[in-house]
Amino acid sequence: MSVELLTLLFFGSLFVFVLLGTPLAFVLGGVSVVFLYFEMGTIGFYLLSSKMWEAMHDPMLMAIPLFVYMATLLEKSGVAGDLYDMMHQWWGGVRGGLAIGTVMICVIFAAMSGISGAAVVTMGTIALPKMLERGYDKKLALGAINAGGGWGILIPPSILMVLFSLLTEVSVGRLFAAGIGPGLLLFALVSAYILIRCFFQPNLAPALPVSERADWGTKFRSLKAVILPILIVLSVLGAIFGGFATPTEAAAIGVFGALVATTVNGRLSTKIMMETAFSTLQLTALIMWILFAAHAFSTAYTALGAQSLIEDLMSDLPGGRWGALLMMLSTLFVLGMVLDPVGIMLITLPVFLPIVQANGFDPIWFGILFIIMMEVGYMTPPFGFNLFYLRGVAPPGVTMGDIYASVIPYVLVTLLGVALIMIFPEIALYAPRLFFS
Repeated sequence: MSVELLTLLFFGSLFVFVLLGTPLAFVLGGVSVVFLYFEMGTIGFYLLSSKMWEAMHDPMLMAIPLFVYMATLLEKSGVAGDLYDMMHQWWGGVRGGLAIGTVMICVIFAAMSGISGAAVVTMGTIALPKMLERGYDKKLALGAINAGGGWGILIPPSILMVLFSLLTEVSVGRLFAAGIGPGLLLFALVSAYILIRCFFQPNLAPALPVSERADWGTKFRSLKAVILPILIVLSVLGAIFGGFATPTEAAAIGVFGALVATTVNGRLSTKIMMETAFSTLQLTALIMWILFAAHAFSTAYTALGAQSLIEDLMSDLPGGRWGALLMMLSTLFVLGMVLDPVGIMLITLPVFLPIVQANGFDPIWFGILFIIMMEVGYMTPPFGFNLFYLRGVAPPGVTMGDIYASVIPYVLVTLLGVALIMIFPEIALYAPRLFFS
């Protein structure tokens, strides 16, 4: 049987089972094992098991449950509420200031948690009702939370970056460092969009009346709300970039910081500890199945000879290496509308990484572009995760149509950020060289 027909059957089987609603990890693992058996016989099982055995000895795996535990605990710690009160006092007097303050909290939360949903749910619960009460346009407020909430997977630490590192064998420390510049760039672009739009359309986000604005003494006293978050961020990222700890060890430091924050805010209880531990167990078990599926898929993909076929197809695209890159990013954009980011990683990374290497692109730089496109996937209809997180906590007057419509300008702003990172790679690559030279 020809490589072309095998490849068509392989990917066709994957998409058929995905459309039938079968969990993606089991689809990838199951279909890959079947094709691997028919291509290599029983030796394929030995090859796959040896790869899994090697992967299970990677100490980086320990970082995943630790970062998940830290993120879940921070979500319940009450830190976000204190941060929002502080931002409300400092930014409330500016048109669009509450939206910018919310986006800024998303940056801080992203630097503490490492996942996307935490900031969306928290800000949707705390900030959205207050912005709507102040007369903010629904779409402006919803879009700001949706966009800012997605930065949890870009601004380090990031669980998705840890998975990307495990699947591609790039340095997770360098990948963490590379996320800092793009994260700050997207924050600046989104904030500028809000400010400019509110300048020309002040009715979209009115400033607080002078009588309701905080005095300077109240503002400075409110800054104590950022002490715990900054200490957590510095303890995790400072330990990694300062060379004092590996990402796994820094994740343990982050868990300790989250426990301290929860205790200081009076939220630590047996119930919260049990709920956090159970959520961590669920997600970690899912990730283990995902890793099995990823290794099965990459092994079968290589054995079938599909890698060389797709590389040849990419080389024939107009525009050379940049045409291939745009095709990969376009594919990620489309897949992001219908699949979850981890599933997209499983399907595309074994296909894309050889193309990236063959065209001489920096894998760290490509990793950042990949992660940002996954962030876009979190916020694009019809199945973006953040859309449903936000719908679950939004007030009754907010419809799914409002949420869908709100993301359009913010997706365009994010894609502008992608273009700038493509044109100026140093936005992503400067920090890794600075910290790991």
